[in-house]
Amino acid sequence: MNDEIFIGIDVCKAWLDVAQVPALAAGEASAFALRVDNEDGARAVLVEQLKRLRPTLVVLEATGGFETSLASQLCLAGVPVAVVNPKRVRDFARAAGILAKTDKLDAQVLAVFAQRMRPQVHALPDEAQQELTELVDRRAQLVAMRAQEKARLTTVKPVARKSVREHIAWLDARIRQIERDLDGRLKDSPLYRPKYDLLDSVPGVGRVTITTLLSRMPELGTLERKRIAALAGVAPFADDSGKRRGQRYIQGGRADVRCVLYMAALSAARCNPVIKAMYERLRAAGKPFKVAITACMRKLLVILNAMLKSEQPWRTDPIAR
Repeated sequence: MNDEIFIGIDVCKAWLDVAQVPALAAGEASAFALRVDNEDGARAVLVEQLKRLRPTLVVLEATGGFETSLASQLCLAGVPVAVVNPKRVRDFARAAGILAKTDKLDAQVLAVFAQRMRPQVHALPDEAQQELTELVDRRAQLVAMRAQEKARLTTVKPVARKSVREHIAWLDARIRQIERDLDGRLKDSPLYRPKYDLLDSVPGVGRVTITTLLSRMPELGTLERKRIAALAGVAPFADDSGKRRGQRYIQGGRADVRCVLYMAALSAARCNPVIKAMYERLRAAGKPFKVAITACMRKLLVILNAMLKSEQPWRTDPIAR
């Protein structure tokens, strides 16, 4: 136990703050703290140092993509690394009575968080997975831009209206191009083609849902039903105390996966006999729309997970889940 070493790295665009915490008594100072530039050469030197140090775990926060290069380099070097939600770390710091916030202090908090919480080690996605994710992200960015331009079209002055329409047409073309590229990559891949065909057999599940699930949730088909639902953020959490039974609610998870599941559940509630029957039963029982559709989202995800796990296509009398 005394040989365990935990590293916290606070990542920003310009630099990386690194802190080390040996598994010693609470309150003992960090072994070291340093700052290096967040550029290729400095990152390579840092990764080599950490590889020689052989830490038990390195923890980074998800910082909008700035952490991706370092996490990938650490994975390739065989250094165990976990990328965690910043909210978890901030809540941990507050619980420990640490209210101040600086880059160096954040690195120390991350190291202690690694020591106490032992988050799951980050698995390095392969190149095909990274490219899929990049294309899905780019499509989402273009769709958001198109929505903004369409909203702007209703208020813009006539002098600029032609420009807005041309930009919308350009965005439409780029979105279609990315969708063709995604379809081609998935259908031409011996790894993804069987999964694509299985998911495509489910009524209500379309191309956008499939590409988002395969790129954003590679765990689909490998986890049991409760874990996959929690990972997507559609698992209900209890809120009970004493004799009080509070309302169940969902939170956390992967927002982009949850968004496509919502649209798929809306479609499936009309054309998928299993999901439609569930939705109508819940609504007839007096459940609000949001409760019913969230339950359908979870049911649909659990079905898709079971299909990939069993490698069985959709059928109206679904397999045991």
